[in-house]
Amino acid sequence: MEIAGSAAIVTGGAGGLGEATVRRLAGAGARVVIADLAEQKAKALADELGPSVAVAVTDVTDEDSVQAAVDAASELGPLRIAVNAHGAPSSRQRVVNREGKPADFAGFKRTLEVYLAGTFNVLRLAAARMGTGEPNESGTRGVVVNTASIAAFEGQIGQIDYAAAKSGVVGIGLVAARDLSPLGIRVMTIAPGTFFTPAFRMDEQEAQEKWGKAVPFPKRMGRPAEYAHLVASIVENDYLNGEVIRLDGAQRFGPK
Repeated sequence: MEIAGSAAIVTGGAGGLGEATVRRLAGAGARVVIADLAEQKAKALADELGPSVAVAVTDVTDEDSVQAAVDAASELGPLRIAVNAHGAPSSRQRVVNREGKPADFAGFKRTLEVYLAGTFNVLRLAAARMGTGEPNESGTRGVVVNTASIAAFEGQIGQIDYAAAKSGVVGIGLVAARDLSPLGIRVMTIAPGTFFTPAFRMDEQEAQEKWGKAVPFPKRMGRPAEYAHLVASIVENDYLNGEVIRLDGAQRFGPK
């Protein structure tokens, strides 16, 4: 599928993996909606990239908010690309802590709501709009790229909510690909390892020193541009469907 001439929506598009994806898709000729709650950052990025990029302040857990973002993308051109790259702080808690206190249930549910339910919300509404478009020569009408994590497979101590949510994102991928095959819509999942983004709230050199050494090769944290590169490759290769791609430098999380 061609990136140029397509409209795209990128959740979490104002920072980190999402920002890199917006830059990559816009640079390849797509018209992109940054769907993010960080309005000022989103507008600054859109102003930098020019008229091919628009902003929709979006709460992925809210149906009307996501539908408005989908509508905004459709005004730019045929919606063919949706990338779920949004994030939120997780609760970082054990099932039962050292004092014998059980994990906060509200925090667990909130993480699932944002990462899993929010991803599904965007998936279903974007796919419904893609299904009304014209297929390309291979019958493809669109592609949705969801973001999981290698924590879905090797969740660490204190990641119970995050690992559960990202496992759910992995789980919906193949089912969604099968559900949407009559419409010619592909669904792919990227499971990143340790990537340096603004969420670390520290200097990159410091973060690389702390976490980069754990990656077998390349012996560094991932770069958002590498995630965006994979997104573009997925969009362009119509035979990629229903699969999870680990993007992790062969890293496997240990317990801690």
